[in-house]
Amino acid sequence: MATVPPTDKGFDADEKRVSSSPTGPAPAYEPSTGEHWREREDFMTRNGLNLKSFQRRPIDQVDLDKSMKPRHLHMIAIGGSIGAGFFVGSGGALSGGGPASVTIDFALMGIMIFNVVYALGELAVMYPVSGGFYTYSTRFIDPSWGFAMGWNYVFQWAIVLPLEITVAGLTLDYWPNDVPLAGWITIFWLFIILINVWGTLGYAEEEFWSSLIKLSATVIFMLIAFILVLGGGPSNGLYSEYWGARTWYDPGAFRNSFKGFCGVFVTAAFSFSGTELVGLAAAETKNPLRSLPGAIKQVFWRITLFYILGLLFVGLLVRSDDPRLLGSGSGDTKSSPFVIAAKDAGLNGFDDFMNVVILISVISIGVSGVYGGSRTLTALAEQGYAPKIFAYIDRSGRPLFSVGIILLMGSLAYMNLAASGETVFNWFLQLSGLAALFTWGSICLAHIRFRKAWAHQGHTVDEIPFKALGGVYGSWLGIFLISIVLVAQFYVSISPLGTKVGTAYDFFFGYLAFFVVGFFWICGYLWKHQGWLRIDQIDLDTGRRELDWDYINAERAKIAAWPAWRRAFNKIF
Repeated sequence: MATVPPTDKGFDADEKRVSSSPTGPAPAYEPSTGEHWREREDFMTRNGLNLKSFQRRPIDQVDLDKSMKPRHLHMIAIGGSIGAGFFVGSGGALSGGGPASVTIDFALMGIMIFNVVYALGELAVMYPVSGGFYTYSTRFIDPSWGFAMGWNYVFQWAIVLPLEITVAGLTLDYWPNDVPLAGWITIFWLFIILINVWGTLGYAEEEFWSSLIKLSATVIFMLIAFILVLGGGPSNGLYSEYWGARTWYDPGAFRNSFKGFCGVFVTAAFSFSGTELVGLAAAETKNPLRSLPGAIKQVFWRITLFYILGLLFVGLLVRSDDPRLLGSGSGDTKSSPFVIAAKDAGLNGFDDFMNVVILISVISIGVSGVYGGSRTLTALAEQGYAPKIFAYIDRSGRPLFSVGIILLMGSLAYMNLAASGETVFNWFLQLSGLAALFTWGSICLAHIRFRKAWAHQGHTVDEIPFKALGGVYGSWLGIFLISIVLVAQFYVSISPLGTKVGTAYDFFFGYLAFFVVGFFWICGYLWKHQGWLRIDQIDLDTGRRELDWDYINAERAKIAAWPAWRRAFNKIF
């Protein structure tokens, strides 16, 4: 086995405090003093519980919080992005495309996101920059495209927040109550604001416990669904006799032919949105090299066990022509196929239980939206791609003004009170789902360009501490699948369900995110006047983490001595 000579800076050494981009200054970091700033603040200040915590941190201590622990990162990876798209939006996908389309499309998106996250993991271990993977686009592809991807990501999460708050409010309508929707929107908006007072630790703890609940509930649902498919349900429900795969025969595995199949892709993309947050959060752990690889591997479980199997059971239990599914486009949880299956089973309280889980899930995604959007906006400001006020970081490690502006976007949820509220919901869903595809494609392309520059400058893959499982081939596969989805969505946009040729409204409804990204790219080019980077222009050294190669080589030697089955198991799990 090839080994790399040690550069002995210690396994816990932080990244070099210099530019992480050939085109501008990197997000600022605290000098390596051996003691993190957090330990020098009192308990109330470092947890954001007093007025002093809102003061600006001294200029030599401007890094983000690093209080996130490996357990937080693992839960964010395995359950962090399970929300309205999975539990509610899947109903519209089932109604539009049928159970086979849902299973196939989500599986294809799962293969794609698997490769995206591994590519991101390789880059994040090498260059763990606080604030965002958009910096990889700036560094390895094109500074103007990096600008576009950064603002696209901020925009994506800024519209996800009111979307999830709206769904949370609608969730409560499942139970009779006299509280107007505006009241519930206000309550959940304030709750998300409260969580963000605690900064990174508040987000991490909320995600840990909400992910634990979501994952536990999904496992419970699948176990019960398996029994129901075999006919083990109570006599007062639909599934008291062998049910099997009858819904795949009547009304059928597919609906609306090829258009129905293509239309499911955006819902699948929206459902997987947020998976990449594990790479963003890794920079706020004390040691990404230890915590990130294990968290990346958890994505396999989420894709296969929760998304694919969960939706397979949903497709077996719920008819795709069930009229109750038609309201899922508005975020109405009565239309969630999980709730419908639970109600049809005749299990008292099971539908209520699933609805509570949906409520927790959508609030969790709302909190994630604030986290992802604010950290990226702060990184944009630190690189001169956004107003400097958004680079403000207070004494508890919160990017205060960035968090504030994303939270303010939550007020858009009140638009749902208008008669056109369902239309607003659908536009948000379309925008956020398609926007995520550009983010993922950029991660894959940045990984390919990084590997090409790495080889061009005389390095070998043995010098990369954590390697993407599929290498550059996995990233190319990811780009190919993303391209297929974009083409499929273009087709559905110009020829929607029920018509041969759609209107201009139909086209922009389905493909608006493409023009939003294009607008951001043009703005970035006019601002920075920088274009595509040649391979010899890519800077691989500044900002790269210095590693303890003695430790890494020892670990590799230990793994090499394992049996083949154990090595394969370790790569995936």
